[in-house]
Amino acid sequence: MPAAPAAAPAAPPSPAQQMPPAQQMPADALAFPAEPVPTQPGLQQGEAEIDRAEDDAGPRALAILDLNTASVADLNKLRGGGAIGRAITAKRPYASVDQLLSKRVLSRAVYEKIKDQVTVR
Repeated sequence: MPAAPAAAPAAPPSPAQQMPPAQQMPADALAFPAEPVPTQPGLQQGEAEIDRAEDDAGPRALAILDLNTASVADLNKLRGGGAIGRAITAKRPYASVDQLLSKRVLSRAVYEKIKDQVTVR
């Protein structure tokens, strides 16, 4: 009786074959949602999501900045102020916060938005 030929070694199963059927991702699954998140005109999708999150968030803890020592970058980050850092640093030193108005550094509208976020030490 002749000996049966030796079977070829079986190839290892592919990763898809190793996963149980419930965990396999369907072939038509997408990594991104089918419908885009609506955005406001002129805003990127991420910026619109940040704006929406800021609107939903409670009051933010405010860091009080010293007008005489804060950096331009820190002053520009004041909520409601915009790019005011260079104007503030150009008119230093300040004896009080209200000198932002008397030295004509900021408009009253911008001053009202940032006055509680700054101090003079």
